[in-house]
Amino acid sequence: MQAWHFIADDRKLAYPQADGSRPVITPGLVLTEERPLSLCHVGLHASVRAIDAMQYAQGAVICRVECEGEIVHGDDKLCCSRRTVLWMADATRVLHLFACDVAEEALALVGNPDPRSVAAIAAKRDWLDGKIDDAQFDAAWDAARAAASYAARAAARAAASDAAWAAASYAASDAAWAAASYAARAAARAAASYAARAAASYAASDAAWAAAWAARASQNTRLERMLSELEPS
Repeated sequence: MQAWHFIADDRKLAYPQADGSRPVITPGLVLTEERPLSLCHVGLHASVRAIDAMQYAQGAVICRVECEGEIVHGDDKLCCSRRTVLWMADATRVLHLFACDVAEEALALVGNPDPRSVAAIAAKRDWLDGKIDDAQFDAAWDAARAAASYAARAAARAAASDAAWAAASYAASDAAWAAASYAARAAARAAASYAARAAASYAASDAAWAAAWAARASQNTRLERMLSELEPS
């Protein structure tokens, strides 16, 4: 079966092989594991969904892999005894853009979003396009952090009386903060998981959980399309 796997930016295997080496990962590389598999401990790992793979990312290089042999499945990842790299690419820009998209969707849940959060997303896009420098981007990020902190506290106070509003408010501020983050990996991780975290923190109904996971599925579809359009390298 095919799956997704993020690797470190130096493109080396995360963990040493039996001989202590960490080979550079290249398209066509085949790795095998002879020991009994144990999820999270022994085996060659990957995730069926790209959005799940981001949670375990060591860097922003994405690999599309073929998993074969013995396969052990978990909730959001798997491990197998044989993994082949089909193609790979630098996904840094895609992860930044994906974080911006998710943050904008989250802010749409709030009737009157904090202008600092809106500005942070716009600044991220401008920074990616070279329209502003690092100092200007950092200033927008600092402002978004302040907005996120305030909104999270407000959401916590409102949780007892209005769980749905609180979930939306927290999600919007958290995702905007993520979109303003300098590191693509951190931004993508935070953006990808904001809905589930918000629901867990503030939502009190099965409907809220269902809505959060439905949003996550839609986000995954978009992310996988964006990744699949990358030029292999």
